[in-house]
Amino acid sequence: MIVTLTANPSLDRTVSLPGPLLRGEVQRASSVRQESGGKGVNVSRALVASGLKTVAILPGADSDPVLAGLREGGVPFAALPIGEPLRTNVALTEPDGTTTKINEPGPALSEDQQEALIGLLLDRSRGAGWVVLAGSLPPGVPADFYATVTRRLRSLHDGTHAPRIAVDSSGEPLAAVISGDAWGKPDLLKPNAEELVELAAAAGFATNKSADELEADPEAAAAAAAALVRSGVGAVLATLGSKGAVLVTADGAWHATHPPVKAVSTVGAGDSSLAGYLLASSEDAGPADCLRQAVAHGAAAASLPGSTVPAVNQTTPDAVTITALRKD
Repeated sequence: MIVTLTANPSLDRTVSLPGPLLRGEVQRASSVRQESGGKGVNVSRALVASGLKTVAILPGADSDPVLAGLREGGVPFAALPIGEPLRTNVALTEPDGTTTKINEPGPALSEDQQEALIGLLLDRSRGAGWVVLAGSLPPGVPADFYATVTRRLRSLHDGTHAPRIAVDSSGEPLAAVISGDAWGKPDLLKPNAEELVELAAAAGFATNKSADELEADPEAAAAAAAALVRSGVGAVLATLGSKGAVLVTADGAWHATHPPVKAVSTVGAGDSSLAGYLLASSEDAGPADCLRQAVAHGAAAASLPGSTVPAVNQTTPDAVTITALRKD
């Protein structure tokens, strides 16, 4: 069982344009897709598509369109009722795969609602192999929320018996998980290249490279990720856009690439990568094979419209090339 927490879920609308986005102009859409979203929700959707047991934890009224979409998609969930509608995020995609995102802030969660959401997660975490804490945080939620939840999970399950914990976020919530004590640090961190640069600096490792340069230099990306592992994070899965991904653990570092695919939409591709990793991990695959499935899932997601998630039979892990790297 894999449990996901999405504190700031969304209704994701993807508007496909017939040509490049023209600022200040009126343009007609060639198509519009709408799906329940948010990082944790997307991970659960991808796991359901591949037949894995999962439950998505999120806030939301029973009548909210996000919850309706989960029901329609057969995604098990447990929701904390709140009095406001969940946010809507809009992605504008161009024919060459360029994506422009406009994300709403989402409804605020009070301290009582935050505690109730954590309680719901703790209850559903019993017997889970992984817990995924993912996405941005809504207004009113402190930046160290994920670190706090990680500690609470480990305390509930007596530390060594706790489910493994993965975190996929950005900005201050992501930085907070590496700045505290060991119990607040996850077993798996999934940054992109831009986030990896920021996190490595926060861990005292200056890469002297931009995100674009890091995507093109997997050894430098692995060195930055290794700094996070030395700080107490269990493993780092860093996605590098079309350049694949690197995985760094205490025992090694690997880079994986997939042959080029025609990018239709990159919305949710990183979430699918995380789902692919968890899928392989749940089958007791080794680190390199977990990375292989992560990259295969991400490539498949990028070739699909909107925030569509691939099933495992739509991925091509055999096409992925794995290279062992030095991590420092």
